Amino acid sequence: MTIRSLLAPVLGLGLLLGTQAALAATPTSFTATYNVLQSGEPMGVATVTLRPAGNGEWIYRKDVKGTGGIAAMLGADVTETSRFRWNGHVPEAISYDYRLVASIKNKQRHMAVNWATGQVTVDEGKGPQTYPASPGMVERNTTPLALGLALRDGKQLVALPVAVRQAVQTQNFKITGREAIKVPAGSFNAVRVDRTDADRGFSAWYAPDRYPLPVKLSEHDGGDLELDLVSYRQQ
Repeated sequence: MTIRSLLAPVLGLGLLLGTQAALAATPTSFTATYNVLQSGEPMGVATVTLRPAGNGEWIYRKDVKGTGGIAAMLGADVTETSRFRWNGHVPEAISYDYRLVASIKNKQRHMAVNWATGQVTVDEGKGPQTYPASPGMVERNTTPLALGLALRDGKQLVALPVAVRQAVQTQNFKITGREAIKVPAGSFNAVRVDRTDADRGFSAWYAPDRYPLPVKLSEHDGGDLELDLVSYRQQ
């Protein structure tokens, strides 16, 4: 089972006219739910929430509950919690926590950014390691949101600085077309985006005039994972 693949960075960019200008600069609070499938079979449910945390900071959280297949057998649940501030339209990272709880193993990762010193600290329980931060930096949990906003803003190519385990990595994304997509949330003429700097079999589809998150994403690296949007509620 590759639950970490559910949390891999996801896409963004596009060509929008008309309604784009009327959209808010940054999204308000929302809750989105996804069905999670592995090799076409139901595996779990993912819930994504955004809410204000005060002092100009926001909390973006993803909960994945294993409900089918090996994920259910192992009682596997994943929680990712990101705290960020807005840097223009980009959710600039402040902290990130990853937690996997399963019957056979538990795993945690904590990342914190000290913007006063320009340093990122990552600790997975084996001792902290540090590396330089980068302005406008996100992490893997908030990458889908950052890319969705870039897409909404009409960008066709996006290079995002993403904080990973040992460094800030520039990840590149590109629109590769439009496709008709049907998911539980409805049918969409969606923008397809692929990551171009890594051969990971990763694709995602956005309806940026409606949602800042993907309506569908698919990853074929280590598990044939798919997330399909079920509902999106703005609060």
